[in-house]
Amino acid sequence: MFDEIRFNTIERLPNYVFAEVNAIKMNARRLGKDIIDFSMGNPDGKTPQHIIDKLCESANKDKTSGYSASIGIFKLRLAICDWYQRKYNVSLDPETEVVATMGSKEGFVNLARAIINPGDVAIVPTPAYPIHTQAFIIAGGNVVKMPLIYNENFELDEDKFFQILNTTLQESVPKPKYLVVNFPHNPTTVICEKSFYEKLVQIAKKERFYIISDIAYADLTYNSYKTPSILEIDGAKDVAVETYTLSKSYNMAGWRVGFVAGNKRLINALKKIKSWFDYGMYTPIQVAATVALNSDQSCVEKIRLNYEKRMQVLIESFSNIGWNLSKPKASMFVWAKLPPQKAYLKSLEFSKQLLQEANVAVSPGVGFGEAGDDYVRIALIENENRIRQASRNIKKYLKE
Repeated sequence: MFDEIRFNTIERLPNYVFAEVNAIKMNARRLGKDIIDFSMGNPDGKTPQHIIDKLCESANKDKTSGYSASIGIFKLRLAICDWYQRKYNVSLDPETEVVATMGSKEGFVNLARAIINPGDVAIVPTPAYPIHTQAFIIAGGNVVKMPLIYNENFELDEDKFFQILNTTLQESVPKPKYLVVNFPHNPTTVICEKSFYEKLVQIAKKERFYIISDIAYADLTYNSYKTPSILEIDGAKDVAVETYTLSKSYNMAGWRVGFVAGNKRLINALKKIKSWFDYGMYTPIQVAATVALNSDQSCVEKIRLNYEKRMQVLIESFSNIGWNLSKPKASMFVWAKLPPQKAYLKSLEFSKQLLQEANVAVSPGVGFGEAGDDYVRIALIENENRIRQASRNIKKYLKE
């Protein structure tokens, strides 16, 4: 009934490519199959015990079960500022330059809703984490995609990036107001250097656009690489905000804790829209998140080392069966080019066959945009024994 009443926002959203693979996966599990699941970036490890203990302690106190603050309790916002000071030597004001969010995804979506006018344009490099494009569509804006160029070591080609960005800025009508960057990158694992942000901030000031930087995987780095922050750059707070989540670094994905920091004008817009939509995270979660950011960070290093070991095992065991993959320098993923003998399938059909014939689930690269269709994303969320079992299953599939 009422077909004349249209849901324009929903109609602009594409079908969720991952849903098809997920449906096959869930059906296989209902049939009793043992699926080795690399498909979602969902950490399998336990949250560090001292963080859990603080949650329980706070939950058992009086007056912690009521509504909280939508922008985050002051002590959490202060802990975020201290984290930036220690990690990047960046000074932030907890009152005007930080908002605690229900994971970085919620913060990103609500920021887009707060700052996008109908028809506004945002530039998003592709392949891309889906919400980096769809948040602007949901908000009534438009997205211009530009290819992300990188070398065989998953290092950003800065010269090509800025050449393409300049062309995109000049050719887009209306002129773009926002640019999304995400390094370490999801899904490709591509990294950048501080020099990239230095140039980007200069261009943003000249061309008059805001930058939204996502560093969700900042702590998961390998081979001595360290993730820079755009906020390290002089003048970056004039044009940029940065998003982060505790999901990966602290195994707190289900807790839904993150933050947005930087430019006061964008932060104020996010604070205002959140005041209408929510009453903040459960206070004991915020208290525990404060402890996570403020306490000994050896737990983060332990989690990082675990991902690094899994990555090494996966690269080695897959290489032994003829699927040669390049080592990432960051993130909890491997961006895997399809095996040569299966390249003709493209990513969605390959992912479906891998599930049905090898009991291994991966994310089809096309779900991150057409530029990803020759790849699949493998999340390092299974232990080393399961990784080796997956390689044995895939070996049989490739031979057949």
